[in-house]
Amino acid sequence: MKNEAATVMVVDDDAGVRNAMRVLLKSVGLNCTLFASAQEFLGSYQPSQQGCLILDIRMPGMSGLELQQQLNLRGAVIPVIFMTGHGDIPMAVEAMQHGAFDFLQKPIRDQDLLDRIQRAIAKDGQLRKSLGEHARIKSHLDSLTPREREVLDHMTQGKQNKAIAQDLAVSPRTIEIHRARVMEKMSAHSVAELVRMMLDLSHAASGGR
Repeated sequence: MKNEAATVMVVDDDAGVRNAMRVLLKSVGLNCTLFASAQEFLGSYQPSQQGCLILDIRMPGMSGLELQQQLNLRGAVIPVIFMTGHGDIPMAVEAMQHGAFDFLQKPIRDQDLLDRIQRAIAKDGQLRKSLGEHARIKSHLDSLTPREREVLDHMTQGKQNKAIAQDLAVSPRTIEIHRARVMEKMSAHSVAELVRMMLDLSHAASGGR
């Protein structure tokens, strides 16, 4: 079923690729917006926008991986599908480790790409529904111990285990254990998701809708 509210956002410095993507997406009734650079995308991105992101991994200026990192720091959980013509396996591994939804090598069959996009949009809808359940998130937050809450606060500031261990005067291994418990208790799959949960709770507490 077509999701009228969902938009496929395409970031690629190749005008030919952008035009081809627009034609393909319009042909199946999908809304799309096109961007020539990561900076252009960041300048207009709204976290409330439903859909998915099609992202070229190699671009002048800010790369696709760097854009993904920026989105993670902002707590953006939009599914990201990377595309590359280089088949760089280390890049693919890094992208997936940072929460990419999928990684495809050009050229890509139209139907394969459309199938991945539909799955990404469905995933986005499910995740937004989950993140919107403030009472559930608050309940999970309340289940954390004081030390786990401290670790959570550091995690959502983008700090790595070694830095957190230094700040809290404990071993990195201890932080690894606390970090795993935080992720489990919060039912989070990534730090970006944790950030988004905390932003949602903060928004709800301030009376936002």
